[in-house]
Amino acid sequence: MPTQRIVVLAGGIGGARFLRGLKSAVPGADITVIGNTGDDIHLFGLKVCPDLDTVMYTLGGGIHEEQGWGRAGESFAVKEELAAYGVGPEWFGLGDRDFATHIVRTQMLAAGYPLSAVTEALCERWRPGVRLLPMSDDRVETHVLIDDLDAGAPARKAVHFQEYWVRLRAGVPAHAIIPVGAEEAKPAPGVLEAIAAADVILFPPSNPVVSIGTVLAVPGVREAVAAASAPVVGLSPIVGDAPVRGMADKVLAAVGVESTAAAVAGHYGSGLLDGWLVDTVDAGAVEAVEAAGIRCRAVPLMMTDTEATAAMAREALALAEEVRA
Repeated sequence: MPTQRIVVLAGGIGGARFLRGLKSAVPGADITVIGNTGDDIHLFGLKVCPDLDTVMYTLGGGIHEEQGWGRAGESFAVKEELAAYGVGPEWFGLGDRDFATHIVRTQMLAAGYPLSAVTEALCERWRPGVRLLPMSDDRVETHVLIDDLDAGAPARKAVHFQEYWVRLRAGVPAHAIIPVGAEEAKPAPGVLEAIAAADVILFPPSNPVVSIGTVLAVPGVREAVAAASAPVVGLSPIVGDAPVRGMADKVLAAVGVESTAAAVAGHYGSGLLDGWLVDTVDAGAVEAVEAAGIRCRAVPLMMTDTEATAAMAREALALAEEVRA
């Protein structure tokens, strides 16, 4: 039997943890991960790729398990020294081990290597067991339009997504989500080819707006997924009308989407999704999703441990086979 080729569009923590379960569920599969780079930010002269690194560290055994991001056994001497010099931002905490990754990445980029080649080189150390591709080698950074409370008159301003998410904790309304640079970006080498050759395409329970949504904003990616012969199955990040983790409801509101499993399925649409999994507490949404032309099933969707996540992955693959048949 030929090796199953699975393509996963992924953000950070949710995507990384789902991938760990997927690898456990189908250890022999050929998995390509198309990672969100809209969260990327330049700090202290360094290129930081939070979502790519979270996938790499999680699958490579170096993640801080409790946080779901950053390195295990981390220290923060450099951060403390920068603060002593009065150099910010202090709200974004890079650890000493993490700094090394960003230094290597920035040096390679400065030497002329594209981000896709740099990511491949970094993965040589971590051996994540998947092919990790950035969505694009071009610079794309997600910004959020918020009220400018410091302005003398009512006004709005755009802030980097990391500032909105980390410093502001999504505590102010988001009026729009703008993936700056996405319109001019091109898919990284291998992205469109992987989608076209896939047997299954999965949307894990990552943020549908600023994670998977940003990947789909790169010209050609959404079209390739929609045109793929492989079934496309997603897993809802909304359980019981609330995000499983994070603040997805805040950015869903910014694009006019309710925080329900059915609404997120509708946001992706039947032109993109063939199948959609909702949690058992949202079983009442199945009929509405199927009425929209998307095959839907209710199964447990809480990633409490690797085995529970592997069970979710198996359900997603089973639904893909059902759609294919």
